[in-house]
Amino acid sequence: MRLGTTEMILILVLALVIFGGGKIAGIGKALGQSIREFKSEIRDAKDAAQDEPKNGAA
Repeated sequence: MRLGTTEMILILVLALVIFGGGKIAGIGKALGQSIREFKSEIRDAKDAAQDEPKNGAA
């Protein structure tokens, strides 16, 4: 089952009516910050894993 353009617009309008514009903007901002932090942590973990010497390679 796929959502068409009409269904997506209806969902967005209902969300706007239920939550209001300010609340939706706040949710979007929080989601964006969470995604950025997640990507940063993944990048840091990869860098840390590459910096560690491999066991038995010495």
